[in-house]
Parts: sequence; structure tokens; C-alpha cells
Amino acid sequence: MAKFVNVCALSLLVGLSAQGAFAAQDNDDFVEDASAKGVAEVEAGKLAQEKGTAADVKSFADMMVKDHTAANAKLKSIADAKKLEVSDSAELLDKAKSMILELRSAKSFDQAYANNQVKAHEATIELFEKEATDGKDAELRAFAQETLPKLKAHLEQAKALAKAHGGDAAN
Repeated sequence: MAKFVNVCALSLLVGLSAQGAFAAQDNDDFVEDASAKGVAEVEAGKLAQEKGTAADVKSFADMMVKDHTAANAKLKSIADAKKLEVSDSAELLDKAKSMILELRSAKSFDQAYANNQVKAHEATIELFEKEATDGKDAELRAFAQETLPKLKAHLEQAKALAKAHGGDAAN
């Protein structure tokens, strides 16, 4: 039962990072969506550091925490200068309460984490690609362009991780 609860908690966190992959309508929307996805990545990574069992999953989770913490800090700096709001953990937890996600088919926490990382990064890349090409603010557009290669590298690593752990999101 505890394993199921942990998988559900992870699903909620990473699912939040995957939601709202639609194009950002303005600077506020991009900052809010990108920061929410970033916070979810950090929180999911911390959970995977704690609950993951495979060394490659823990290593990937460490990278997610470090890389997304750095990106979140850079985005927050840009947002603060423009007086834009960023998402925080409290907002994500409120959203998590309203979401119902289940991963009944997952064999393990590691598999669930890997699958969700693929889906979350696909959604985040879509958001960042839209901002990189259509963003109205030059600084936010540059941030999206600069961050995209790392997000794409994360996606490829997440796909390899999902494949290694029998996930269905590796394709």
C-alpha cells in the first residue's frame, strides 16, 4: 500500500509538470507554467532520490534536482525583474489535491518515475519551443532558447531510463 501511495504521489507531482502544455498566451502564462513544471521536476527528483531503488534512477533524479533548481533560479530572476509571479510548491500542492492520477500498470517506483519523466519533458519541451519561437519578451524567449537543449537531453536520458526499467513511454 505504501508503494502505491508513493507512486501516486510521484504521479501527481510529475503529472502537474506535464499539464498545460498548450502554448503560452503571454509572459505571465509562460513564467507560471515553466516555473510550475520546474518546481514539479525538483520535487519529483527529490522523491525519486528518496524512493528510487536503481542507481541510474537516483543519478537521473540528482541531475533533475540540480538542473531544474538552476533553471528555476534563473527564471525567477528574470520574472522578478519583470514583476511576474512564479509558481511555488504551495500552488502545486493545491493543484495536486484536485488531480487524480493512477499508475496501476507500473511495476515499480523506478518505472513510474522514468515513464513520467518522458511525458513531463515532452510537455515542457513543447511549452519552451513555443516560447522560443513565438515569445513576445526577448529575455524570456532567450531563456527558453537557452534551456531547450538541456530539456531535450533530459528527454533522451528519460527515454533510455524508461526503456531500461520496462516503461512504456520510452518510444
